[in-house]
Amino acid sequence: MTASSPARIAVLASGRGSNLQALLDAIAAGRLQARVVGVFSDRPGAPALARVAPRLRWAQAPAGSADRAAFEQAMAAAIDAAAPDWIVCAGYMRILGDAFVRRYAGRLVNIHPSLLPRHRGLRTHAQALAAGDSEHGASVHFVVPELDAGAVIAQAAVPVLPGDTPESLAGRVLEREHPLLVACLQWLAAGRLAERGGQVLLDGQCLFSPLRLDCRDSLHS
Repeated sequence: MTASSPARIAVLASGRGSNLQALLDAIAAGRLQARVVGVFSDRPGAPALARVAPRLRWAQAPAGSADRAAFEQAMAAAIDAAAPDWIVCAGYMRILGDAFVRRYAGRLVNIHPSLLPRHRGLRTHAQALAAGDSEHGASVHFVVPELDAGAVIAQAAVPVLPGDTPESLAGRVLEREHPLLVACLQWLAAGRLAERGGQVLLDGQCLFSPLRLDCRDSLHS
């Protein structure tokens, strides 16, 4: 990756692919200097796959938990053939094994629908409501073997409103996920962000707290 060559991005997705579409739209608009070089899924019927040309798609249904290693080896081989600079989990719903995560250490990021370290795992919107949180949101973080425990790059928050349901809260968070992911990829593609020893570095300096996305859709510390 150089100043004259856009960053190469591989995207892992299991569902609709709205975050993938946000990246594609930002690339088309010239706001993100990158190329999506492959979309990879554990669900051959995932709508996300239809958002890119057939030559950029890879999907395989895992046979079962006992075959996770074989499935991830096959997916890793396909990813490596695409030669990405960054691998982005954007709505990828299958937990990645330790070997896969370590293979791409420092180059694998995920967008998670909560303000980490609060509410790891699934059903985060219901978790936030049950906990009585006054705000909720989304985080982009580096992926490590422990689930949703990697260094957080940036976050975007939304208020929890009276009468919110998990569905209404999820919809409001999703609106913030898209600009958050694009903003993080802008910084990553520019070579300004990195992970070292479990910490996020911005321009070589350690971040002591995640960047925050403000109402103007720009990141600040």
